[in-house]
Amino acid sequence: MDFHHLSLPGIGTKYELETEEGDIISVVYMESGKVQIYTRGGACNEYCSAELNAMEARRLGNVLTGAIIEAEQEGVEIAFSALADLRISVHTYIIGKNLSGRSIGEMDIRSKTGVTVLAVSREGENTVNPRPSFVFGAGDAVVVIGEADQIKRFEKEILG
Repeated sequence: MDFHHLSLPGIGTKYELETEEGDIISVVYMESGKVQIYTRGGACNEYCSAELNAMEARRLGNVLTGAIIEAEQEGVEIAFSALADLRISVHTYIIGKNLSGRSIGEMDIRSKTGVTVLAVSREGENTVNPRPSFVFGAGDAVVVIGEADQIKRFEKEILG
């Protein structure tokens, strides 16, 4: 296995991995924030490519490292050994048009569901621990935390 990287002035940084089988996987982190992936099978001289935005690249990275436990739900449940009866769930969701323009406080998310909004990602900008006055936009990625029943209540009462 051979792994190396190369700075591409004005473009970004290229990382390339050659597997033991002779396959080549190249990843280019563009200065624009996008990520390009190129693959070539050992017996083939043609490259195939895909371009990902930052969120897609992180999701793929999580899949490759096994960090996504419930891939279809983008959620993780945490159990603490010292607190046997405490199980906390962390989930991500994409905000739809129906919630765009509404604030966390206006929707009374915590009081209605018990869920806490941990962070919101909008166009590459992250807001950790957003205030109740934070206004959602369509396409925002939101990270929430709560117990399983609270998460279900959030999905039903807030996300609809």
